[in-house]
Amino acid sequence: MLPVLSILAALLAQAASHHAPQPAPSLDYAFFRNRVQPIFLAKRPGHARCVVCHDHTNPRLQEPSPNATTWNEEQSRKNFEAWQREVVPGDPTASRMLMHPLAASAGGDPFHAGGKHWTSQNDPEWQILAAWVRTGATATKSTAAQSLDFEFYRTKIEPIFLKPRQPGEGSGNACYTCHTKVASRMRLQPLSAGATSWSEAQSRSNFQIVSRLVTSGDPLKSPLLLHPLASEAGGDPTHTGGKFWESQENPEWQLLAAWVRGQTMSNSK
Repeated sequence: MLPVLSILAALLAQAASHHAPQPAPSLDYAFFRNRVQPIFLAKRPGHARCVVCHDHTNPRLQEPSPNATTWNEEQSRKNFEAWQREVVPGDPTASRMLMHPLAASAGGDPFHAGGKHWTSQNDPEWQILAAWVRTGATATKSTAAQSLDFEFYRTKIEPIFLKPRQPGEGSGNACYTCHTKVASRMRLQPLSAGATSWSEAQSRSNFQIVSRLVTSGDPLKSPLLLHPLASEAGGDPTHTGGKFWESQENPEWQLLAAWVRGQTMSNSK
């Protein structure tokens, strides 16, 4: 009897594994180590090599060991963890890593402190980075979006992105000023000419993008809430646009937290 029970248990486990959700494919580490990392070390006419700045500025690169010409395995793994956060898997033109050093005339971001390394998306280095980004799965509909309330988002959350920021509140720019122009994980739809808010169709596109930066039910694991939050209040170390919230008690932060926890328009006060 025992062998029969063991066989049945194995069959049930196998069947369950076929129906269990499978993790999305991640970016290819070996490709990063062998083909992407050398780009960080390449000499730049008129500019410093990437590693010269990024061994002390975010996103960070590990400092190579003395007399080493590249990174060891442990250092490469840390570099991989840091730089995969700078891309949107499957989508090179939404990935800051590719758009920041790309000339604006070729579709890149307006500014990069280290200069513009590529004048075209046909540049061989840009193409290598694009190939690496495509080793990851293209994001589909966010699982978080299935549990988050769109009407609460559109009514309560989107106005935060449009709010003019006063001097001292980060960069002083409204979120949408940068996040409709600069490649990042939160690439918002540009406002239509003369519009002061997004159409419903645009808001639904924004909703899908923003939801990918949320861990449903857990504000403190949601990059959307941690990136502009002061580090001493539990936020991320840096945010290019600055820190808007000095405390988790900030009313904007509390609105976002309520949305992440499942607040809807129908059950809001």
